[in-house]
Amino acid sequence: MNTQFKIHRLPEVISMTGLSRSSIYAMMASGQFPQSIKLGARAIGWRSDNLAAWFESRGVAK
Repeated sequence: MNTQFKIHRLPEVISMTGLSRSSIYAMMASGQFPQSIKLGARAIGWRSDNLAAWFESRGVAK
């Protein structure tokens, strides 16, 4: 099965969630937000399927 997902970078995640950068990192540290994945030496992103599950768990359709 070939599951495809998009990678969202931080500015897009901030726009999608309405959360600040520091809030996203604090929530990740406390397990309340999906963990980012490393894309390179200085780049991270979030999988669209993980973000969709997070939104769904909060009762928000995105």
